[in-house]
Order: sequence, then C-alpha cells, then structure tokens
Amino acid sequence: MSPNPSRRSGKARRRRVTLGIAAALTVAVAVPTAVSHAVAGESQGDSPAPAETTARHTQFQRDADAVRDTGAIGVQARVSGGRHAPDTVTSGTADIRTGRPVPDGGHFRIASNTKTFVAAVVLQLVGERKVALTDPVEKWLPGVVRGNGNDGRRITLRQLLQHTSGIHDDYPGIESAKEYQEVRFHPFTPEQLVERAMRHRPDFRPGKGWSYSNIGYILLGMVIEKATGHTWHDQVRDRLLKPLGLRHTYHPGNSPTLRKPHARGYQRFSTKPKLVDVTLYNDANASGGLIGTTADLNRFYRDLLGGKVLKPAQLKEMKRTVPLNDEFQVPYPGARYGLGLMKSKLPCGGWAWGHGGDEIGYMSRNAVSEDGRVAVTTSVSTEWATSGEDALRQHRAGMKLVANALCRDGG
Repeated sequence: MSPNPSRRSGKARRRRVTLGIAAALTVAVAVPTAVSHAVAGESQGDSPAPAETTARHTQFQRDADAVRDTGAIGVQARVSGGRHAPDTVTSGTADIRTGRPVPDGGHFRIASNTKTFVAAVVLQLVGERKVALTDPVEKWLPGVVRGNGNDGRRITLRQLLQHTSGIHDDYPGIESAKEYQEVRFHPFTPEQLVERAMRHRPDFRPGKGWSYSNIGYILLGMVIEKATGHTWHDQVRDRLLKPLGLRHTYHPGNSPTLRKPHARGYQRFSTKPKLVDVTLYNDANASGGLIGTTADLNRFYRDLLGGKVLKPAQLKEMKRTVPLNDEFQVPYPGARYGLGLMKSKLPCGGWAWGHGGDEIGYMSRNAVSEDGRVAVTTSVSTEWATSGEDALRQHRAGMKLVANALCRDGG
C-alpha cells in the first residue's frame, strides 16, 4: 500500500494486504499506561552509562506515547544496533476488549515494506544475469501491459521498481465497515488488479515522472515467477528470509490471520461504526503481502544497507534515487526513491533509508542508517480513513519517533 497519508481525505485507504473477520464497534477507548521492555537476543555492543540509558529510553517512550496520543490504539517500537543496547517500547493496548498490553515482539502486516523484499529479489536476479533492469515488461509478460496508452514494450523493470512507469495505481478501496465485511476474504488476483489498471491511461510517459504504483510491484511479482518458475513469496523466503534468519517474517497464503503474539488492527472510518476491528484480512500480493516483526524488519534493513543481501553493483543501483512527486513531498519532505527503497532527511543531519507501509489496521515506519549499523521500526495497530489531516498527524508522529531514535543511537 502507498505509505502516503496525505491521500486519505474522508475516503478509506486503498486495500493492500490481509485482514478479514472483525467485529465492527464504536467505542470510547481508555488507553492503558504504556509499558516497555528490554530486548533479549540481540547483540549488546558497548553498554552506555545508566543515566544515558535512562534518558534515551525515556525519550523513546515519550515518542511512542506521542504516537498513541494521535489516536492510535497500540504502538510498538524497536531500536537495533548502534551505540546503545537494543531497546523496545510499547504504548496503548493490543486489544480494546481485554486491555492486554501490546507485545513488544508482536507480528503485524508489514504492508509496503514488502516492496523492498521484492526489489531485493529482482536485484539478486539482475546480479545473476537472469533479468536486466533494462528489460521491457513485455519480455516477461507479453501482452499484459496493453491498452489505453499503456505499453509494456516501453516500460522497463527499473521503472516498475522506481515508480516511474506511469502505470495508474487503480487499487480498490475500502471505505466503510460494511465494505470491509464484504471484501475481507475475497482478494483480487494479480491479473484482475493489472486489468483494472489497464482501463486507465498512464499518469505520464514511462520515465517522465514519479507516481507511487502498487500495480507496478504486482507486475514485478509476476515477472519473478516467469523468470524463476517460482512464486515471488517463495523466492523471498528462499533468498532472503531463510539466509538472513528472519524466522518471524512470512507470507500468509490464503489465511486472513496473523501468528501470535500480535496486537489487533483497528481502522478509524468516517462512517459508523467509526472504530472497527480489522485484524482479519486476505490480500497478500507482491505489493505488500508479508507479515513480520520489528526485530525482523530491523535485521533485514541493516543487512541490506550493510551489504549482506546484494552485490555492491546492485546495492548501488538500489540507492540511485529520484525525487518524489509533489503529493508525496507533503508527508515525506525532501525524500527520494530508489529501487524499492526510500531516502529521507534526518533532523540531526544526513539521511536515513527505509520504506514504511500502510495496510488497513496497521501502519509501520522505519529508518536505517546509511551504513546499516542501526535501524528503528515502529508498528502502529491503527489506521485512519477519516481525513488526510488525521492520517498525516499519526504518520508524522511515527516518522518523528524513528528519526529521533536513529539520531540518538548513532544514525
């Protein structure tokens, strides 16, 4: 899903990943006191002085509470690597019915962070000379991108990866609790989604603009299958998840559930009932279909930027960026987009890499230092479909959390 909260102005976000059976409720939520935990099982590095540890942890907790205070039901965040010991904080509740605390290692729908995994697979294939960034889409998917000015002979794999293809992003929306109940177990196939996009004229000529397109990554998933004979998610599993030890990241297949532990996902609609439990959902395609944890995402991005995933030439290509369009400059001022990877300015100077993701019920934001030493991820188990202003407020609080943590911990 597009990580662009400024697009949501009274309409529900576009469908992007898996959720399903959920009770629609209208409730006044009493948010419990935030809780936090030290992280076990990650390398500790040099131990900071107790006072320094307390101060940075307190600010980390305050930033998580600030995300909660935008109206989020639950928040978890993790820092991995850097000058200090790993750390997690949580805020809010995992379940408004029971008030149970947010698990600091809970699974969530990583949504468009999936695009970075897909891009990494494509770039590995490039390094193996099985595909080329200059390959036209037509070479792998003959006749698929055609009609209304769309022409797969003129669109390259690089342009799909970088959102410069011009393909219009006609991703179906969920605008009410009623619609959620109707579609939660009935995802569109990749072919159906591409066919919908082909009903529209391109947003611009290939390579002559930038516009975020989930459809481009659905096409990339289809290209991976054509080039390898295996599904995109099998290739992600075999090339990335297993070698990197990402045991808590997975493709859910046709299941609408998340593995335990997890916080329940909630959507704030503009229609009644306004707050809806949307934990269950099924839409696990290549534009955002993976489920993971903050620890796994931090490890993946650290290994990626640290040179453990791609050959130097392919990592260099991934980090070749173009500016975002004006619409995306609102939530991401000054940011640039590479191949499945976004580059954003840090308040302390310099740049961070990452992607972020938005799925009905779940928002995630992350940042990793240029050398891959330190990474931060936050998962928020609430999404807004009330107004662009509401969504932007939560987004900015999430971005502030990850940027502040990266600056404190050596980004």
